[in-house]
Amino acid sequence: MLFNSIAFLIFLPSVFIIYWFIFKKHLKAQNIFLLVTSYLFYGWWDYRFLALIAASTLVDYLIGLALAKENRKKKRKLLLIFSLVFNLGLLGFFKYFNFFINSWVEMWQAFGITMQTSSLNIILPVGISFYTFQTLSYTIDIYRKKIEPTKSFVDFATFVAFFPQLVAGPIERASNLLPQFKVPRVFDYNLAKSGLHLILWGLFQKMVIADSCATYVNIIFSNYENLNSLTLVTGSIYFAFQIYGDFAGYSNIAIGVARLFGFRLMRNFNYPYFSRDIAEFWRRWHISLSTWFRDYLYIPLGGSKGSKVRQIRNVFIIFVVSGFWHGANWTFVFWGALNALYFLPLLLTRNNRKHMNIIAENSWLPNWKEFLQIGITFTLTCIAWVFFRSDSISDSFSYLNILFTNLDFGLQYLSMERYNVELILLLFLFIVTEWVFRKQEEPLTGKYSLLKAIFTIFCILTLGVYSEHQEFIYFQF
Repeated sequence: MLFNSIAFLIFLPSVFIIYWFIFKKHLKAQNIFLLVTSYLFYGWWDYRFLALIAASTLVDYLIGLALAKENRKKKRKLLLIFSLVFNLGLLGFFKYFNFFINSWVEMWQAFGITMQTSSLNIILPVGISFYTFQTLSYTIDIYRKKIEPTKSFVDFATFVAFFPQLVAGPIERASNLLPQFKVPRVFDYNLAKSGLHLILWGLFQKMVIADSCATYVNIIFSNYENLNSLTLVTGSIYFAFQIYGDFAGYSNIAIGVARLFGFRLMRNFNYPYFSRDIAEFWRRWHISLSTWFRDYLYIPLGGSKGSKVRQIRNVFIIFVVSGFWHGANWTFVFWGALNALYFLPLLLTRNNRKHMNIIAENSWLPNWKEFLQIGITFTLTCIAWVFFRSDSISDSFSYLNILFTNLDFGLQYLSMERYNVELILLLFLFIVTEWVFRKQEEPLTGKYSLLKAIFTIFCILTLGVYSEHQEFIYFQF
């Protein structure tokens, strides 16, 4: 069920009314109701997906209880390994089985050896990468004795399947979200109001910014061989805003919907394109995944401690694994490795935590140095996005080769499509809006919030893409 669909427009108010007006004073009933509606929401795509999330939930619930009772180190480690193998095994099979088979065949073909094999017609369950990491963090934290397991299966199952953030995050930690299912929830007008603002801003980011850019991105990346440098630069910038508007839009809607039901989810984006270096960008982009890899992979590997060789190894591992998490294609692996190369100079010179504050915190505009830093960081990010968006690594290099060698900056593509100039203007206004309100969670709060909300609704209705329901990009991950 898509957030930007008629079905969800009916689903959300119905669930909201029943949740607050019928089960208002019954915490357990509220949780059971949320669990049922979350499974309905998830099963809307394919009811067969429900068996997987139910199996993952049951396994990690039982392992959590077993870890709490077991004091022997070896047995505890075996329990954790079982959880890792089970969950990552499911993820690996459904997401990467065909990729590994095809890569194996292609490797031997490079040596002139033809192998006869066949791939399986495997459907990738929506959101499996997200809820798998969410349940894994639960068992790992119990193993580390950072949290106690919950005895309520309903609470845990609802934590895993909570519909606002089920299919594309944020990837929540049990230490934050799970306790919220255990305490009575009272309707909070201010929390609900902020949730509605986030939903509106998320819909604007998705339907007006991301989906408008998608029309041009699809055409440009499909026909890049016949287009000039200016058009390819435009295409890479459009994709940067498409994926940002798409994913940040989903996250904002998810966080906003959760607030309507009295829950607070972690922030997932913090104006990443105003970053002054790649390290700052990754502290502001997909925060729930970045911090997950930091806490459960990077730090256990040694982080930035130890020899330079070990530090370099750890950086490449975390970025390459992060790239591979996004999808079964070598383009994502290369994208991750490229970001590791961007990050390494900052780590090795100990400048990776240089920019921790808000940019231009006490002024309206950035100074010339900050403006240059933002421009360089955004340019490097756009180059990396080319690999993320392309169908193959060879396509990525061909795209960039034409971009840097064609050197034709005529308005080739701008004259081909009707709304291109208007879209450039829209993106400019979007950037200015985010800059002005960069100290807030979203632009609609504060003074004149009602007028800003009405104007945002007007923009969604008049400028939003309605020709077809556009799925969110991260659904495929």
